[in-house]
Amino acid sequence: MPEPLGDGYWGIEVEGLDPGTRYGYRLEGGSVLPDPASRSQPEGVHGLSELVRPPEPGGKDRAWRGIAPDRQILYELHVGTFGRPGTFDGVARHLPYLARLGVNALELMPVAQFPGGRNWGYDGVFPFAVQNTYGGIEGLRRLAEACHASGFALLLDVVYNHVGPEGNNLGEFGPYFSDRNHTPWGPAVNLDGAGSDEVRRFFLESAAWLLRTGRLDGLRVDAVHAIVDPTARPFLSELTGTVRAVGREGTFPRYTIAESALNDPRVVRPVGHGGWGFDAMWNDDFHHALHVALTGERQRYFEDFEGTADVRRVLTDAFALAGRYSKYRGRRHGRPVGSLSAASFVVYDQNHDQVGNRPLGERLARLVPFEARKLAAGLLLLSPYVPMLFMGEEYGETRPFLYFTSHGDRRVVRAVRAGRREEFAAGTGGRAVPDPQDPATFSRSILRASIPRGGRARALFELYRALVRLRHRYVPTERLRPAEVGGDPDDPMTLWIHRGARFTTPSFAVFRVGKTPGKFLPPPVPEPLVLRIDSSARSWGGPGGGSPGAIAPGRPRPIPLRPWSFLLYTRRTSG
Repeated sequence: MPEPLGDGYWGIEVEGLDPGTRYGYRLEGGSVLPDPASRSQPEGVHGLSELVRPPEPGGKDRAWRGIAPDRQILYELHVGTFGRPGTFDGVARHLPYLARLGVNALELMPVAQFPGGRNWGYDGVFPFAVQNTYGGIEGLRRLAEACHASGFALLLDVVYNHVGPEGNNLGEFGPYFSDRNHTPWGPAVNLDGAGSDEVRRFFLESAAWLLRTGRLDGLRVDAVHAIVDPTARPFLSELTGTVRAVGREGTFPRYTIAESALNDPRVVRPVGHGGWGFDAMWNDDFHHALHVALTGERQRYFEDFEGTADVRRVLTDAFALAGRYSKYRGRRHGRPVGSLSAASFVVYDQNHDQVGNRPLGERLARLVPFEARKLAAGLLLLSPYVPMLFMGEEYGETRPFLYFTSHGDRRVVRAVRAGRREEFAAGTGGRAVPDPQDPATFSRSILRASIPRGGRARALFELYRALVRLRHRYVPTERLRPAEVGGDPDDPMTLWIHRGARFTTPSFAVFRVGKTPGKFLPPPVPEPLVLRIDSSARSWGGPGGGSPGAIAPGRPRPIPLRPWSFLLYTRRTSG
């Protein structure tokens, strides 16, 4: 019989069990339930758990030393739709392609065991078990070692604010959920009530297990703004401390990125200075300001943004809403970032949320002209922040990224369908919201089997490659000063960034954020700057540029600007 071990734990020793043995727990004569801390669920969320043999310490990547966060170019992907067969090994087969693109850090959407084989991952119910249809923990580890051998860091999105609705038996085993706090996706995890010490320990140990066993470089933590924890020692600061401690055990550091809607610098401030200690946070303001400037959309949270004026603001201040009144929220929102480094912010022109949470899942390539698509790439990769691409954007993927599920519980299926219809009842122009449970919804979201060899898709891919190379060599993650980002007060569609003498490699970039042409008179430069990229050039699939090949010292001449275009000039000796 099990014996009490203290702190709510019970234990029993059982001999003769080998890896592969299936097991479960029967609580007080009830049904047999899988282990909440299961390392493997080969039959899914409703099946028995499986014993696994812990891998040997270290890995095949012992020479790996990691990539500093400020040197990363992130690439977010969903394992199941990143081409076929939708497994970790399938992702590994695409590493040569990603190496050619030039990104150096992959960020996987969540892989904690979820119902069925089709899901975004935010319905996971076993924080220690890696999705069986993707390849389990061994497949994740193989991918990490392949990434490291090819020069990539590997990060994983994890969810600690809620647990999915189907197969969720945590509440049977202890006080894992709050009776006071709720999230938009279900009951909040109990991080501040009675019994919460061991609840915290459960999730902290799951993070450490994934990092050590999966050989991961770091974690992206989902929706930290939905984690309710008013305690003196916040769970999130314990989490970032745990991740760093795992990094000190091995040969490469580990780090954390937060998804936060708070616009609060506390997220990335050191724990010793009253912060939570994350290395970086996603910055939605960059996306929202750019999206409004490119599309003119003003629905929902986009109503708070002023297009080009806020693009200029986020290039220097990171947040557009830093204490400003938010119409969407009906109150002031955010606060200034102070002296935080540019490497504290991850920016993007699209991601899984901003695409998949549109009712029809349209990517930016479906919403704006081709030239505007290139302009977005220029603003993203020439910004001072850590850039993140969303899978397929580099060649202008036009297939949608839709919301898909494969629940087996009919009640959950009905609730998901109804919630999706109600949320977007007025936003589809009369078109039906795709059914998340329909396998076709998932199939429509799978990336193309191969990148086109010619045409605009190829031109866009090559432009991304060129921008990534230039960024690796010449664009530091150093905050820009207000005087280094400007525009013409009489022509708000033009923005410029001038990295001058205080930078190792001076450069000048000008962006035409609009559908009409313009002219721009650059500021005087102390040395010649040569044209590196004209996004409207025919080599990038454009109509043909007419911009000067250099900016000479002395009295500058006006530069003609094509609609939706950008120009990049750098020092002549920059390569």
